[in-house]
Amino acid sequence: MAKERGEKIVATNRRARHDYLIEDTYEAGMVLSGTEVKSLREGRASLVDGYAFIDAGEAWLDSVHIPEYTEGTWNNHAPRRKRKLLLHKQQIVKISHKTAQGGYTLVPLQIYFHDGRAKVEIAVAKGKREFDKRQALREKTDKREAERAMRSRNRLGE
Repeated sequence: MAKERGEKIVATNRRARHDYLIEDTYEAGMVLSGTEVKSLREGRASLVDGYAFIDAGEAWLDSVHIPEYTEGTWNNHAPRRKRKLLLHKQQIVKISHKTAQGGYTLVPLQIYFHDGRAKVEIAVAKGKREFDKRQALREKTDKREAERAMRSRNRLGE
């Protein structure tokens, strides 16, 4: 079988970018069982309630829903189990110092395959306040309206 090339995105957490200010992002491998990989290759996963944490010098991903593989047998995996993340020791130390400061958390942004290996992108993030969310939404709509006005002006000038 030929080795896969490129990236294939399985799941993204769009809500995280709305609820948090993203400071640093890291790419981490995941320790998965065979049926979890097969389920991910079918494009089935949900990052909605997921979070990551550091415990005893190891990074963990919890509450990420990878549904059971439909063709699996009695040894199928648990859908919401705790999964170990594979990061360099220096990255784990850096992340743990940042989250120990307070106000910071680790959020999964997306799960994808990079050259055939399952990866998760995690971010050190700080929660947004309601005011920040409204301001970001207002900026987005203003930008959209400005682009629309430029498009209509270009059409008239042609």
